[in-house]
Amino acid sequence: MVKINGKDQDVSGKTVLEYLEMTKYDPRRIAVELNEEIIPKTSYGETVLQDGDTVEVVSFVGGG
Repeated sequence: MVKINGKDQDVSGKTVLEYLEMTKYDPRRIAVELNEEIIPKTSYGETVLQDGDTVEVVSFVGGG
């Protein structure tokens, strides 16, 4: 299991990009932290999620 935004999810073996596509996140409007390190957007397709990983997906919101 992978803990994503505080919830366990069965996405081990999927890349970050596959997870984002499954959940309809727009990669242009988010940042992804994997085990307390920000992942470059260019690595989303290569970074494979493993059991025990902790992921935080943060959305950017405009306004002022």
